[in-house]
Amino acid sequence: MRLLKLIYLNITFYAFYIIFSLVFIPLLTVFIVCCRLILSHRQTMKRLRRVIVWYGTVAIRILPFPLIRVEYKNYARNEGRGPFIFVSNHRSSSDPFLMACPCLFYEAIQVVNIWPFRLPVLGIIAKLAGYLSVREMPFEDFFAKTTKLLREGVSIVVFPEGTRSRDNSVGQFHGAIFRAAIEVKTPIVPLCITGSELIPPIGSMLLRPGVIKIHQLKPLLWEEYAGFSPFKLKNHVRQMIINEVAAMEK
Repeated sequence: MRLLKLIYLNITFYAFYIIFSLVFIPLLTVFIVCCRLILSHRQTMKRLRRVIVWYGTVAIRILPFPLIRVEYKNYARNEGRGPFIFVSNHRSSSDPFLMACPCLFYEAIQVVNIWPFRLPVLGIIAKLAGYLSVREMPFEDFFAKTTKLLREGVSIVVFPEGTRSRDNSVGQFHGAIFRAAIEVKTPIVPLCITGSELIPPIGSMLLRPGVIKIHQLKPLLWEEYAGFSPFKLKNHVRQMIINEVAAMEK
């Protein structure tokens, strides 16, 4: 029975995902061209980023359902209009798609590793939307771009471990995004993910049935971390995530 579920999940998911992408991406292209003809660059980018979030929502919450279920809990309802810096632990290559849950009603971009930009078509769309590859730019450029985006009202999603965990622990955080948070005095929203580590496993594209849990914690406001150094701030947020992940896995 487990083998049949595994086969069924992967055949149906990838078939529907390919069909969905083949329909969605050309429509998105036409939509963005039309927007650019009548709207400013800033307004066009806003719409592009919002549509990408909806694409991720369909891909991760609808196409693999019910064999893969996403349980999302937001402990910070009515947190405001943003922008925010969403900080998440990282267990799977599917985690960027999961960020559609907290970002559904926000304009947001992601800070990613190099590999998402190498994906056919999707990598081009990510670059057009202004997604940032932290490993391909000097710190000064990264700092300038993130602070500019935040001041424009764009939320930023980041996986500060830099790469997915191999043992489900929360690795050490890089501090670049926390320097930007301090500069712009932006609320930081910790995101905690469990269950995605086998969806798919490291080194494989084979999805396995399961339940992915996402907990969105209350924003850490500027008033709560004013006076923190970037080092202290990143470790404070990391500990918040570690504590919640431990509770989720009990």
